[in-house]
Amino acid sequence: MKLFVNLRTLRLPYISVRHAVNSTQPTRNVDFYRQRTTYSYFLPIQTRWQDNDQYGHVNNAVYHGYFDTLINHYLIRYCGLNTNRRSSSMVGFIVTNQCSFHKPVKFPENPLASLAVEKIGHSSVHYRMALFNQVPTKKSISIHFNILNDGCFSDCSALEGFESLACTTAMSTHVFVDTMSEKPKELPEGFKKGLQKIMIPL
Repeated sequence: MKLFVNLRTLRLPYISVRHAVNSTQPTRNVDFYRQRTTYSYFLPIQTRWQDNDQYGHVNNAVYHGYFDTLINHYLIRYCGLNTNRRSSSMVGFIVTNQCSFHKPVKFPENPLASLAVEKIGHSSVHYRMALFNQVPTKKSISIHFNILNDGCFSDCSALEGFESLACTTAMSTHVFVDTMSEKPKELPEGFKKGLQKIMIPL
């Protein structure tokens, strides 16, 4: 298990990671987060030739890029996140990143990325993510362009073409701050409603 902390947190000494991730979160075992049924939002990921390292599989650092894409894709599409810092009232900083690798992924495979929200705080969001490989016996999976563009939810039939046990699991915490002061900012109600749609039930 490897822990990666975004260097941008060095600019935010007043943000307490311990405060952002409340210790009252329910304790679940590793297998729970490897189950596809744990997650509510899904997005196919196109691996690239440059993602492979000298060992012939996707380098561990690249996975964080996949999950960063997944999170922000959902926030922009379904929570109304404005990524233009000149016009947005808040900006999100990743304060913790963690990945566990169970099976490798390699180019040209196209894994399925999945996202769930475990906790919503005053200004923070704690995410759980995973990657699922294609079922080996499924030679072809029909995926509509809309799924590539917008992602899909747990009722999507295309999910059956992917394994039910994750090859990679991850967790990440966002802290949203005021654009000007860079101090923690309360999450807007509309933004929280979008996040609540993919909350893991207690």
